[in-house]
Amino acid sequence: YKSTLKTPLKIKHDRTLRPEEIEEMQQAFKMFDRNKGYINQTDLGECMRCMGYMPTEMELIELSQQLGGNKIDFDDFVKLVGPKMLEETADMIGIKELKDAFREFDSNGDGQISIFELREAIKKLIGEQLNAIEINEIIKDVDLNGDGQVDFEEFVRMMSR
Repeated sequence: YKSTLKTPLKIKHDRTLRPEEIEEMQQAFKMFDRNKGYINQTDLGECMRCMGYMPTEMELIELSQQLGGNKIDFDDFVKLVGPKMLEETADMIGIKELKDAFREFDSNGDGQISIFELREAIKKLIGEQLNAIEINEIIKDVDLNGDGQVDFEEFVRMMSR
């Protein structure tokens, strides 16, 4: 099924749905589409559950009433599930934000965060200087390859804890 949405879907959030999110919804929709491009209210609940959402029967009735019928096409499905997906990912940090943050820490731009750079960045962030032992503990904790510095992959792991 191909969506007829002409413009990227913007749903009361500061970002649009990414192509992979629309693809995930498309795959779930196809699993329950026995009606040539439509799913019904019962299928809507099952479809949402297979995507990890747990709507109550009352929510499902309200959702299908919003659409004014028992037939739900893919665009309607996106309008219903899209906001839930955006809500769920609203607090997640994207790769762009992580790269920007990494560049802030990596003051000399060599692609590594040294002990000195980490100390300076933490001082800016929390307003106090950590001692060498505390900085070394942080480095030792996140430095997976043991080179004494933090590369981007290690930084991402550190930020996702």
